[in-house]
Amino acid sequence: MRKIEHIGIAVKDLEVSNLVFEKLFGAPAYKFEAVESEGVTTSFFMNGPNKIELLAATNPDSPIAKFLEKKGEGIHHIAFDVEDIVAEIARLKNEGFIVLNEIPKKGADNKLVAFLHPKSTNGVLIELCQEIK
Repeated sequence: MRKIEHIGIAVKDLEVSNLVFEKLFGAPAYKFEAVESEGVTTSFFMNGPNKIELLAATNPDSPIAKFLEKKGEGIHHIAFDVEDIVAEIARLKNEGFIVLNEIPKKGADNKLVAFLHPKSTNGVLIELCQEIK
């Protein structure tokens, strides 16, 4: 893992939350994207070298909708940039981590993504991200 790629924050209302984070960072979101396969819409903010992703559910069965129902708004995941996501999945699985996506899938922001179950990472959902070239 080379660096923290972004921090994902689950929100109930993306429009309202975008205004909050725009005020917080003094700049608007630089990107908006729907990820239909995950039932989510996202917006991205930069703060110096750091990226924040806001995630809002687009359907009641999406992972974000279930997270919001169970835990409310807040930090949903921490994403790490990796050079070779397939190799990193294999390495982490070999280390005993519970891998939720053994085959990477297309995520937001032109990334291949895979997740590690919070049960194996001290309660934190971890996302692995590799830039699609």
